[in-house]
Amino acid sequence: MTVVIARSNSPESEAALAAGLVEAKHRGEDAVIFQLDGQQLDPDTPELEGVSVTHRFPEPRGRDATGDLLDVAGEVDASLIVVGIKHRSPVGKLFLGSAAQQLLLEANAPVLAVKSTR
Repeated sequence: MTVVIARSNSPESEAALAAGLVEAKHRGEDAVIFQLDGQQLDPDTPELEGVSVTHRFPEPRGRDATGDLLDVAGEVDASLIVVGIKHRSPVGKLFLGSAAQQLLLEANAPVLAVKSTR
């Protein structure tokens, strides 16, 4: 089984990366980092120690990034999908963003949503 971590260049994504790597270590599983912005991690990053990490980039398939993330999670038989979420106002909490809603409704694996502490 594999932990799939969605990552871009944002504080929320960095929080998701940290939480996802902790989960992968705890579960003794590999991690697939789904890069949304083409930026790879430095392989000497201390958080990567003890985790087998694969980078995947969205391939142009005609789907949106969320659909591509769901495809990758299905391909690797993900045990968990980890994503970062932004703080929302009380009114904004009434409605999930379309990407978050799609992920929660269509994912075949549990989804861990992580907020940034910044």
